[in-house]
Amino acid sequence: MTDQRQSDLTTPTDLLSHGSGTGPVRRQRPVYVDLLPPCNSACPAGENIQAWLDLARSGRFEAAWQTLMQDNPMPAIHGRVCYHPCEDGCNRNQMDATVSIHAVERFLGDMAREHGWLPKFSARASGKRVLIIGAGPSGLSAAYHLARRGHEVEIHEAGPIAGGMMHFGIPAYRLPRNVLSEEIQRIEAIGVKIILNHKVEDVLAEKEAGGFDAVFVAVGAHIGKKIDIPARDASQILDAVSFLKEVESGRAPKLGRRVAIYGGGNTAMDAARTAKRLGVDEALVIYRRDRENMPAHDFEADQALEEGVKINWLRTIKEIDQNSFTVEVMEVRDGRPVGTGKFETLEADSLILALGQDTDTGFLRKVPEIEFLPDYTVQVGDNMMTGCDGIFAGGDMVPSQRTVTIAVGHGKKAARFIDGYLRGQTVPQAVKNPPVGFEGLHVWYKTNAPKSVQPQMSGGKASQGFDEIVAGLDEPEAVYEAQRCLSCGNCFECDGCYASCPEDAVIKLGPGRRYRFDYKLCTGCAVCFEQCPCHAIEMVPEGEPGGRDGGIGL
Repeated sequence: MTDQRQSDLTTPTDLLSHGSGTGPVRRQRPVYVDLLPPCNSACPAGENIQAWLDLARSGRFEAAWQTLMQDNPMPAIHGRVCYHPCEDGCNRNQMDATVSIHAVERFLGDMAREHGWLPKFSARASGKRVLIIGAGPSGLSAAYHLARRGHEVEIHEAGPIAGGMMHFGIPAYRLPRNVLSEEIQRIEAIGVKIILNHKVEDVLAEKEAGGFDAVFVAVGAHIGKKIDIPARDASQILDAVSFLKEVESGRAPKLGRRVAIYGGGNTAMDAARTAKRLGVDEALVIYRRDRENMPAHDFEADQALEEGVKINWLRTIKEIDQNSFTVEVMEVRDGRPVGTGKFETLEADSLILALGQDTDTGFLRKVPEIEFLPDYTVQVGDNMMTGCDGIFAGGDMVPSQRTVTIAVGHGKKAARFIDGYLRGQTVPQAVKNPPVGFEGLHVWYKTNAPKSVQPQMSGGKASQGFDEIVAGLDEPEAVYEAQRCLSCGNCFECDGCYASCPEDAVIKLGPGRRYRFDYKLCTGCAVCFEQCPCHAIEMVPEGEPGGRDGGIGL
């Protein structure tokens, strides 16, 4: 962020004219820098995580939530269902354990629900109308960000309820339905119109009839993949997506006493855990790889096992005869499953296929210039626009990993480019600071600060119903967890540089304004650099430009 005190700073010309300082001729000088924290870098929704953690650590919860809402309109949802890749990159893991970012996000999201907070923004009405097809996470995100930019937004949703796969694909024990509905209602409260039970068959006709200036298509991936398994009088075969949807709609199928789930992803775990909650005696996951190579997250598999789900690794179904399944034992070679020629027989009354999802994009084939990949996904450019002018797409229906957070990130990115398209403006490429790893930090105050643990329902009790199984943090725990953040790459005014400088060359500028260097006094000894725990100071060769313009924020 550019600082208004730029005139107070020493210029490179000034440095060269009196570079000797008070000691030996200075060969290097310190500059203040802002680097990219690994959590911010890894967030698919583009959240400024470090900024809202900093506000939360000081108890400024609504300000933290407002900062979060600039990037993500559904924090209470994401605090529950996001697989938090931000935490995978957290530098704190090199000391004790990662910051529980998702838990603090959930705390802020739930506090907003409790107090009825609404996002603050001001935008003049643009007079432009945008049609969004699909009320899943990507469509809702795009609608929110477009409304914040002053556009009139209307979502057309084929189903009876908004939320897409968040509603029909994520079980209530992970995402309570009141949390989902309240966050969607907030998006409607800022002016987004959602029309349910409205399936779009002809995009261009719909665009023209509604007087829309642009379209964002985000229909998701709701079609379960099939597999060709020789079957004679097979028992009931379902796909996982349809199964979870029927359960959510109150039409749970009768599964019998034993059910097999074929697949090793998170949807397979959800299907197996849901089957246990419906009262089956045995839910058996059959997967052709070992645990190390399964796509499901470890904690998903752990929770499934705790709830009584059985997992049969390194098995693939070869044939079905009524309730009897012939499976081949596999082994992993070079990361790929290979048959061993050994066979086993398993018994099950029902089979649920959890082999991935396809997108229903056939209705877009009427639109000229749109290109499709072999898996039916739609090709888009860096600006999220399809080959047809004014038609954008995102979420599960474009090539990418399929998670709620990635879909929300697509919606945010598409909104930025749709806004530019509607205004006839070129959208500048987002500029990112260089990332900072743990090796770049100087954490001289290393302390053992154990990670806050979210209370979790025991496996036996959890499998008896659809109540939420993981609880949130209370206020002291959330503040403590936010305080564990190392503020990687950005000054948090610890006074380390100020206190360590032997020449009094560091000038404090006041709370929230950070510091500047007096280069007439600085000798380039680098003590300030060595004392800065978060790497907000860099040493550069004398005469070279560098650093931020004073820097007063993240």
